[in-house]
Amino acid sequence: MEVHIENNALGEQEMPVIAEKCGKKYFLETYGCQMNFSDSEIVTSILDEKGFSSTSLEAEADIILMNTCAIRENAEQRVRQRLTEFRELKRQNPSLIVGVMGCMAERLKEKLMEEEDLVDIVVGPDAYRNIPKLIEEVEGGQKAINVLLSREETYADINPVRLGGNGVTAFISIARGCDNMCSFCVVPFTRGRERSRDVETIVKEARLLFEKGYREVTLLGQNVDSYLWYGGGLKKDIDKATEEQKKGAVTFAGLLEQVASIDPLLRVRFSTSNPQDMTDEVLHVMARHENICRCIHLPMQSGSSRVLKVMNRGYDREKYIERINAIRTILPGCTITADIIAGFCSETEEDHQETLSMIDFVRYDLAYSFKYSERPGTTAARKYKDDVPEETKGRRLQEIIDLLRKMCYESNVKDIGKTFRVLTEGISKRSAEEIYGRNSQNKVVVFPKKDLKPGEYVNVKVSKCTSGTLIGEIIEN
Repeated sequence: MEVHIENNALGEQEMPVIAEKCGKKYFLETYGCQMNFSDSEIVTSILDEKGFSSTSLEAEADIILMNTCAIRENAEQRVRQRLTEFRELKRQNPSLIVGVMGCMAERLKEKLMEEEDLVDIVVGPDAYRNIPKLIEEVEGGQKAINVLLSREETYADINPVRLGGNGVTAFISIARGCDNMCSFCVVPFTRGRERSRDVETIVKEARLLFEKGYREVTLLGQNVDSYLWYGGGLKKDIDKATEEQKKGAVTFAGLLEQVASIDPLLRVRFSTSNPQDMTDEVLHVMARHENICRCIHLPMQSGSSRVLKVMNRGYDREKYIERINAIRTILPGCTITADIIAGFCSETEEDHQETLSMIDFVRYDLAYSFKYSERPGTTAARKYKDDVPEETKGRRLQEIIDLLRKMCYESNVKDIGKTFRVLTEGISKRSAEEIYGRNSQNKVVVFPKKDLKPGEYVNVKVSKCTSGTLIGEIIEN
């Protein structure tokens, strides 16, 4: 899954966490994807339960924790820069504890601990319950590490503390890990095998959020379409399940239907889908429930079947096109977004042109594109040569970005004159007299605030647009 906090894919935005409680103070900074942000909410719940309190000021913290991303090299470089800054704080305050959490911690493990005065705690994505104990170990005079990956941990029993949000939208993790083994991806190594969370705990969490006033939930997983709950164990072990367990198994389509049925006023989104696993059943469930948002993030990565095979993506160009056509047929008006990699190992100019032609065919409403960045330990790093020159990668990426920018603007222009039901989320940064929200297609809409508050639904007619925003006026329901 590659979904940014800032722009909705596995990304690299940092997010200080703010809360107020008594006890020793911790400063938590999060980099990366929505899954990381969701994990930070879990960690906050664990620490708060043990009497710690959060601070937004790193200088007054007793403990600094960084929830890290390892998806691209520049993300790790930014984390290292921050760790260097924190080392200066440690020199001023020798009792300060600095910890690294998440994917980078899992990938680098002991290497982080070996660097003098840099890190006291290293904790992987499946060991967050152990953080209070690790802090105690450091206070006792030793460094502490727990990067064991689990076959069972889903944190299903923990009620996450909702951080830095608007009280309207929230994330719900439905699965952890990934079994796909794409050749460029570190996720299977940093987050372990895929395991789904108990369906009842997911539905319960969504219902509680709705009762607290939240009006939109996003179901998160590295690959939501492979969600499968049958009463326990990893997805690959379902053959060992009892007949009763198999009979009662819940797929992603079934989970989606249950969450959508909580209340028509609760919007449901999900991320990320995988072209090889998305079924027509999921699309038909979406079509039956108006409150399941009409937006699907369907990573393409490359438009070339040859490159997709090298990437071990599990689908080819024709399969991807078939899924796009199914979405267009079953869910007319559904927006489609994607992730795209420029300059993957052995990519030729012909392969690149196939990617551009795929963009032209799909006409994405939004997509996130990146130059290929080799990650140590992946299949690509072990087996393939990173042989596309950086200059060529940069040129191909720019051509992709230019085409996508054109597509996004054209998509927004088509919405001028249309009326959308918008869920209000907050005051516009541009003007205190304007409020913004998103429509079902996940497009940001800005319009006069009047007496509206976040969390309300309103009909907005679009009168103009930019490449990234729809602008309109409220009309009577």
